[in-house]
Amino acid sequence: MSNIPETGRTQRVQIRLIVIQVLVFSLLLTLGGRLWYLQIRNGQEYSDEAKNNHVQQVVQPAARGSILDARGVPLADNETRLVVSASRTDLMKMADDGKAVLTRLAGVLDMKPKDVFDKVRLCDAKTPQPCWNGSPYQPIPVTDEATTQQALTIRERAEDFPGITAEPTAVRRYPAPGKANTAQVLGYLSPVTDEEITKAQDSDSPYLRSDMVGRSGLERTYDKELRGKAGVTRYEVDNLGRVIGQAKNDEAEAGASVVTSIDARVQAVAEYELNEAMKAARKEFDTNTGENYKADSGAVVVMEAKTGRVVSMASLPNYDPNSWVGGISAKDYAELTGKNSNFPLLNRAIQGQAAPGSIFKVISSTAAVNAGYPFDGHYPCPSSYSIGGQTFKNFESQGYGDITIGRALEVSCDTVYYGIAHKEWQKDGGNSPKKNPNDWFYKTAHQFGLGKETGIDLPNEVSGRVPDRQWKKDFAKANHDAWCKQGKKDGTYVEKIAYENCLEGDKMRAGDSVNYSIGQGDTLVTPIQMATIYAAISNGGTLYDPTVGKAIVSGDGKTVQEIKPKSHGKLPFTQKTRNEIDEALAGVATRGSAAWRFGGWPQDKIPMHAKTGTAEVYGKQTTSWFATYTKDYTVVMTISQGGTGSGASGPAVRNIYDALYGLDATGKQDLKKALLPTPQKGLPKIGTDGTIDAPTIKPYDPASQKPPAEQTLAAVLGRRD
Repeated sequence: MSNIPETGRTQRVQIRLIVIQVLVFSLLLTLGGRLWYLQIRNGQEYSDEAKNNHVQQVVQPAARGSILDARGVPLADNETRLVVSASRTDLMKMADDGKAVLTRLAGVLDMKPKDVFDKVRLCDAKTPQPCWNGSPYQPIPVTDEATTQQALTIRERAEDFPGITAEPTAVRRYPAPGKANTAQVLGYLSPVTDEEITKAQDSDSPYLRSDMVGRSGLERTYDKELRGKAGVTRYEVDNLGRVIGQAKNDEAEAGASVVTSIDARVQAVAEYELNEAMKAARKEFDTNTGENYKADSGAVVVMEAKTGRVVSMASLPNYDPNSWVGGISAKDYAELTGKNSNFPLLNRAIQGQAAPGSIFKVISSTAAVNAGYPFDGHYPCPSSYSIGGQTFKNFESQGYGDITIGRALEVSCDTVYYGIAHKEWQKDGGNSPKKNPNDWFYKTAHQFGLGKETGIDLPNEVSGRVPDRQWKKDFAKANHDAWCKQGKKDGTYVEKIAYENCLEGDKMRAGDSVNYSIGQGDTLVTPIQMATIYAAISNGGTLYDPTVGKAIVSGDGKTVQEIKPKSHGKLPFTQKTRNEIDEALAGVATRGSAAWRFGGWPQDKIPMHAKTGTAEVYGKQTTSWFATYTKDYTVVMTISQGGTGSGASGPAVRNIYDALYGLDATGKQDLKKALLPTPQKGLPKIGTDGTIDAPTIKPYDPASQKPPAEQTLAAVLGRRD
């Protein structure tokens, strides 16, 4: 038992508690002071430092999917090149905006300093190409053709080239297999813009600043599928840019490949034959203008008749889509868009509009039957047809007596259609139309799909024009003042027309109706529209949406999404009328206006059907049209300012068919030489790793399909259809 008094113990405990309280209070005071120091006195400093600790994204671009032909041959794919790029953000931080660095870079790349400056400047309304129309915050490619030595020089002397990178990068390639250019169908790429990035932020396929975007053709239509998904690694970095941790990593997903219905071999044939036809036309003399035909542009479409799938689509003039890769030069841009370029970026198969001439008569024939005129009835085909003081002539003023509508199609008799159209105009009230006129000829054209897009899976298709009563009223309202200002009763031809239009430009006149019945006047069509129509006649009447895409294959090959043919309507005729038109078009190829182009054709084995057309255009030379079909294919060709239908386009169309079916000049078939005797049905073989087998392709050899000796353009003079 302790001898210490109880009061002593109590005092010692109290002293200890006081000491502990002082220590705790001191610690709290110290901690509070430190918190005040950090949050109040130096709070802004540490807040600023914290803000500089942020996340940086490193983007690994996804490999863009390939565009393949129907057999797996690449029409557009990727290749690795050494790309030199400049960071505009880094350059703008320099006192001279990076001019010294870019000048040194130009010396290494063997380029002019101005060309390098132009590459990295930003595009706006006043800045001509070349310029950068993508995001200013992403690296801007200066060249994608750097040599290994140039890339090493830039990397080894990094202190001389701040903001400049040189590294292997996958870039787009358009290999033109077998010389099949296919430019307007494929399209091209250019950098994504800030506006596009903003618009796509909330979509299921947002853009990254490094993305390249399809600007036309299939590259644009299937951009989302082809683009894939870029990989993004997110790093936490401090204010000095030092990595302090990894936040998140998203793996890149390769883009899907698009298998098309294009056959590169047939595409090469179509491009070659169209070009040869245009070159041949330029050697021929046009007696109407006193000079050779200009043949300044043209297009051809080869389509599967039973599906609407496009086997070939060629447009001239064309261009090299590779010129857009890595940024287009000023010279190339001027050649593609300048006043003297003749606008090769246009796909004239879907954007070229012209009066159709006599290939329109299948529509007029259907309209006549639907209006109550028997197909096998007899109608006068005089050499000319007069309305008031105006005379409308048959070409060469040739008459055939009383003939059927079928025979009128075969020999392309204009006056038969003039007579029927004039009668229908009178029935509808003439110059004082009924409240609800029948307008059979205009109604039927709309039912055939004219005046609107076909729905092809290519961007910027135009609709053409059916100049019906409503169009006349709208057009007159828009142009009335200009007509009245320009018109003169006794002036030039143009002034007289303006004078008449000033008085009654909103009325459907007799002359308008008869001209329209043979595909002249204000009617405008595109080659793809007419190919769709003739394919429908071939297959029994079904109008298909033309398609180029056939299937979408995921990057790993595990998912295949087939693009199946879709119909958008039926032609407005009975099966009987269809068969009668079909027989008449066979007659065009065997005994009518196109017979001289199909000498030796095996009609008993591969029935050929055709219609020729020569459209007159005021102030220009005639437009050549040739529309044809078999049970398998439809081929439609047009040449602007090229002359007659069978004359200018006929030999080329015949040669395309010969290549498809493997026919020689006498009509003998060799299936070993046939490129595509029947349409391609299946898809190319897809490997388990997503690779697609691609057969080799040889350039087209025209000598293997020699046209008949009599098919020379010199024999064309004087022929219209």
